[in-house]
Amino acid sequence: MGGGANKYSDLAKGMLAAEQQETQHKTMDATAVRKAYKRQAPFYDYSFGMVSAISRKRTVEEINQRRGRVLEVGVGTGLSLPNYAPYLKVSGIDLSPEMLAKAHERVEKAGLSNVEDLLEMDASNLELPDNSYNVVVAMYVLSVVPDPEKVMKELARVCAPGGEVMAINHFSQDHGVRGWAERKLAPYSGVVGWHPVFPFERIMVCDDLVLVERRPMWPFGLFTLVRFRKVKETA
Repeated sequence: MGGGANKYSDLAKGMLAAEQQETQHKTMDATAVRKAYKRQAPFYDYSFGMVSAISRKRTVEEINQRRGRVLEVGVGTGLSLPNYAPYLKVSGIDLSPEMLAKAHERVEKAGLSNVEDLLEMDASNLELPDNSYNVVVAMYVLSVVPDPEKVMKELARVCAPGGEVMAINHFSQDHGVRGWAERKLAPYSGVVGWHPVFPFERIMVCDDLVLVERRPMWPFGLFTLVRFRKVKETA
């Protein structure tokens, strides 16, 4: 009897999670994301930018151990751009023109000659060639976009075989106070500008990406650095 009750409880939890994800998908679209970041652009560097600074810097330090071309998806105001090694050729894309304007100002002011392009672009539809970057990184992006699965597939597509796809992101819990709070926030994703309920499994959608590392990041392991390696093409 108890086992049957547990099965029904697990089924109910699964149905609830699916319903919450569907609600978020409906309330999160490109327009909502643009509006959210237009509101945040003037003070982003002094709000979430400060919270994410350490994890962002650690991720770029990891990238600086590589060589070649880097694509930063969701470059925002360009907070990470001064930290890239000068021997890397860096491009950035973002959906928000207000954020990109600040990134352009940062590049010009700092004289960052290794930054090749800063383009307004949808991460789920990258207007970029296949296999064109040695590292593709998305920092604090996947739980913001309306279709993270599609974005992951685009990150994999533009990454060169043997290269790496990296992401820092918040992944939700299904238990505890944090899990409860995330579920309560889920219907308001269009307002807060991100998916509070965001399980790790949502990014495991690319057959050509092999998971290399999952590393908890500051603050308090709330974010996770994930590294994938793209499988080399076989003859």
